[in-house]
Amino acid sequence: MLGAVAPRPIAFASTISPEGVPNLAPYSFFNAFSSNPPILIFSSNRRVANNTTKDTLRNVEETREVVINVVSHSIVRQMALCSIEYDATVNEFEKAGLTPLASELVRPFRVAESPVQMECIVEQILPLGDRGGAGNLIICRIVRLHIDERVLTDAGRIDPHKIDLVGRMGRFYYARASGAAVLEVVQPVAEIGVGFDALPRSLRLSTVLTGNDLARIAALPALPDAESIAADPRISNALAAGAAKEELHALAKEALQAGDIELGAKLALAGEIVQDWTGLDWTGLP
Repeated sequence: MLGAVAPRPIAFASTISPEGVPNLAPYSFFNAFSSNPPILIFSSNRRVANNTTKDTLRNVEETREVVINVVSHSIVRQMALCSIEYDATVNEFEKAGLTPLASELVRPFRVAESPVQMECIVEQILPLGDRGGAGNLIICRIVRLHIDERVLTDAGRIDPHKIDLVGRMGRFYYARASGAAVLEVVQPVAEIGVGFDALPRSLRLSTVLTGNDLARIAALPALPDAESIAADPRISNALAAGAAKEELHALAKEALQAGDIELGAKLALAGEIVQDWTGLDWTGLP
């Protein structure tokens, strides 16, 4: 399950005991679940080996406060140190060499090295079972959000390459969410795409165009018609050069990957014309 549901964001959870001892621990059963109100949920699972609970859970049960810090690549090894099961009297900030920052609205400290720190009130704790491995969902409402301006774009949004986050996968595997690992998938949701079922069957069975390629065409609100295809000199030039269907699909793939969806759609559909190009007769297409 953990290898399949991945990568998962990591909640670097800072809590404090009723006696005032800071605690810091990472949890990858974590995500954002509401923006208004701003709600985060992470799970502190019961230990599998001896069915005991962790310091984080006991602290939030007592104090109802937590700071969730994000994990960038620059602190991934220090984060991993905090997964060691130190005694409840041990301050993990000191063990991991991380800098505690006083929070503004809650008692637990923030991690200075984390680019985003979220001060939270614990709204609810939901136990999911009483056996080893059972989760305890800790539902948190953000009351103060701290963002290092160095990870922002000029437009004030978080830049994935600057924040350089790390996600958890199965076992000891992690994923670094920056650089070549980041891809843009721009999909307007207000326009209704024609969908795969509007594409000719033989196009859907292309040996050149992948499902991802065809999905770019299927997202168009309308497919280009025969007249617009014929009027495009790039299409007529390709056909005049004797391009076969597979060659047209290869050209379509290049256009799609370059972001020219309209040209890619025209080239892909040009490969489906079965009669003489000058006739532009779509009759008999599968």
